[in-house]
Amino acid sequence: MTPEATARAVLVPVKSFRAAKLRLATVLDTHAREAFARELASRVISAAAPLPVLVVCDDDDVATWATEHGASVAWTPGLGLSAAVMAGVERLCADGVALAIVAHADLPFAAGLATLGEAGTVTLVPDRRRDGTNVAAVPTGAGFCFAYGAGSFERHRLEAARLGLPCQIVYDRRLAIDIDLPEDLALYNVTT
Repeated sequence: MTPEATARAVLVPVKSFRAAKLRLATVLDTHAREAFARELASRVISAAAPLPVLVVCDDDDVATWATEHGASVAWTPGLGLSAAVMAGVERLCADGVALAIVAHADLPFAAGLATLGEAGTVTLVPDRRRDGTNVAAVPTGAGFCFAYGAGSFERHRLEAARLGLPCQIVYDRRLAIDIDLPEDLALYNVTT
């Protein structure tokens, strides 16, 4: 992180491109899934501009890719998604960043990440099913416990309440679309 970037930063968890998007295996071969995962993650990093980006990962290829895209890297082997994100938020806090905007790497229409969130508030952007959490902006020093997986949107809303933090819900149709299942590709193909 750069010293002048102390107010906010974007954190992007990225799993191995080779292992990404396995649920798309019925419609995309291994090479196509890997290329698609790289493309989506690149879009998310671009959507973070002008903020600094921290990629949390446990894959050498992803770390190299992140550095080539101007991001810093937090090495988080074996932690799983939720714990890796929490480790990344802790690192941002240690680096003097006050607000972490966590954006997942599979958002094909990501835009405006730098404008999300405000100090002292949790901001949640649910997926289009209003089940998962595609983007979450959290104060880095709040001790927010991430709990990704099915139903994470509600768990994250309850976590903000547990911490006594105001919680702002943002329904953004661009950020609500993530690509997890074959039927999600239709949304991507129709709108690109």
